[in-house]
Amino acid sequence: MTDNGTEKHILSLLVDNQPGVLSRVAGFFSGRGFNIDSLCVSETTDPNVSRITLVAYGDMLIVEQIKKQLNKLINVLKVIDFTDTEFVQREMALIKVRAKPEYRAEILRMVDIFRSRIVDISSNYYIIEVTGDEWR
Repeated sequence: MTDNGTEKHILSLLVDNQPGVLSRVAGFFSGRGFNIDSLCVSETTDPNVSRITLVAYGDMLIVEQIKKQLNKLINVLKVIDFTDTEFVQREMALIKVRAKPEYRAEILRMVDIFRSRIVDISSNYYIIEVTGDEWR
């Protein structure tokens, strides 16, 4: 629970993989005064279905109402609330770092120390992927 009495809610929605669905879901939350703290959308193994995973902070009673109303939307197939269940949660960041030739070896050492990895290389930059537990 946060300082202002709101709780963290993690919701996963299975939706039709169609244009405009994400916009309607996000608009649904903002229309009710909820800010989406984190949002991830991806196609599932079924190319006709996408998964929207989002984190929002708010009052439990309002979130229950939102879940019921989301289930009524035509393009929403299923709403799953992970708030009070066990789940695996990881954070990921992609960081673009200027990599002058004289600093490349040092950057590679730091990437190794922090158990990160280089995911892209150009003549002037590295893109580094860092994953880990939530940090606040």
